[in-house]
Amino acid sequence: MSKEKHIIKHEKEIEVRPKVYEPKKISAETRTFGQTASDKMTSFMGSWGFIILFVVILITWIFVNFYGWMNAWDPYPFILLNLVLSCLAAIQAPIILMSQNRSEQKDRVRQEYDYATDRKALQQINKVYKELVYLRSDLNQLKKRRPKKQKR
Repeated sequence: MSKEKHIIKHEKEIEVRPKVYEPKKISAETRTFGQTASDKMTSFMGSWGFIILFVVILITWIFVNFYGWMNAWDPYPFILLNLVLSCLAAIQAPIILMSQNRSEQKDRVRQEYDYATDRKALQQINKVYKELVYLRSDLNQLKKRRPKKQKR
């Protein structure tokens, strides 16, 4: 194979790029109903809107039961409120963990893509390096063949 064909062949190989990574497409294709629900609930539960709403509900609950009617449904040590908060925490924890597992899956896919891209880049760098060595050896051979200039 001539040098020009050899170089053209390597240039075509270098132009090959890895598959395009589309995280939204990957995450949308593999999501189950439970994963979608946990992602949405976690995004709401981790927002300031939820915190503010929750504080307003707690203050209202305490105000109504402490200063409100004489026959309040949850008098002072607020045992029912504690039960509700415990149940909320018991439900929130697994939902948040499911969403975190989903995030880990997305990260794993991203890492696999990055690894494949790095491997492809390394292959291309090695090809370029081999071509450089090949061209250097040809250059050295040409220098050896060139007649030396005579001094006058």
